[in-house]
Amino acid sequence: MEDKYKSLLGEIKNPESGKSLAEEARILSVQQKETDLYVKYKRDGISPTQKREIETQILNVLAPYFSSEKISITTVSETSQDIYKNINPGNISPVNAAPKSPVANAEIKVGHGTSAGKKPVPNVKKVIAVASGKGGVGKSTFTVNLALALKNKGFKVGIIDADIYGPSVPMLLGKRDSKPKVNDQRKILPIESNGLQFISFGLFIEENDPVIWRGPMLGGVLNQFLFDVDWSGCDYLILDLPPGTGDIQLSMVQNTVVDGAIIISTPQDVALLDAKKGLQMFKKVNVPIIGMVENMSSFICDGCGKSHQIFGHAGVANAVRELETDFLGSIPLEIDLRLGSDRGEPYMNNPQFKDRPVWKAFEDVSNKVHDYFYGEKKAGFFSKIFK
Repeated sequence: MEDKYKSLLGEIKNPESGKSLAEEARILSVQQKETDLYVKYKRDGISPTQKREIETQILNVLAPYFSSEKISITTVSETSQDIYKNINPGNISPVNAAPKSPVANAEIKVGHGTSAGKKPVPNVKKVIAVASGKGGVGKSTFTVNLALALKNKGFKVGIIDADIYGPSVPMLLGKRDSKPKVNDQRKILPIESNGLQFISFGLFIEENDPVIWRGPMLGGVLNQFLFDVDWSGCDYLILDLPPGTGDIQLSMVQNTVVDGAIIISTPQDVALLDAKKGLQMFKKVNVPIIGMVENMSSFICDGCGKSHQIFGHAGVANAVRELETDFLGSIPLEIDLRLGSDRGEPYMNNPQFKDRPVWKAFEDVSNKVHDYFYGEKKAGFFSKIFK
């Protein structure tokens, strides 16, 4: 049947040249996986408007066989040299690459991913987005240590570093020089570190290479990280999103079933202002809000042992009442938390810190996150008594 679908799609005309997609050898693959169909075609020389026209025709041609939410369309642009050279220095064409063994290096394809509907990430129980309204609030450090706190409870946890412009998870997990491989099923194998699995754009480029990307390509890479990476058996997959409410966030919520979002902010007003915008964005696109976390809530002096509110006090705890969401907890600052991040030795992987406030804070947040999904649900009158 796949050959039949490919033949039908090959008859679609390229609006630019007037030739069929088959004549131009643009249909790269058509794969059916259970009730879903995955279509990949070459986008070179096709404008955004023409791309939309072609993909509308694809959906129409396949309509008698698949509902639109079961069709995923991905494009590949071999001639996007301004960015492709940064991620494929050997100039190896991903289109013509032969099936590879698990020792082969994985490649990111320069493409523009689209989906006709939200899809769950295969073999993952819960997908959690970690977001902030602005940068510099410690979101990636929080993500890594939350993941480790959940791992410490016995869960299998994965991380997607979705900050294309500033990927930091490889550094935080001590894997800056690692390169992902692919298996025989052409699935990218995530890197393992400290009992976690993760994938990051930082693994595909040199650290000092700038990334000059436009919005649609960001979504294409995130789509590949979600659906082309082997996340088999993950209890939790945590998405470390870039700050703000831009293309990455929108691509994710349009294409992916996200089970809940956590919003990170520091206590001061300027950070809270942007965090509120991020929270409202998730509400508008119907992504459940697990709650908010106040990061860098205080600094614990290693000399005097006192707690100092450098960025203000209880800003997030007060904001959750206005925003009608839950307060998940406060994470204080500690020198060892910062040092561990810089060294690639995450705090929550070091048992010697178990009795410290930062460790207990991450444990408390991880308990609340797990209870959000699997805790006992009380309803009606009794929920008010036991709240």
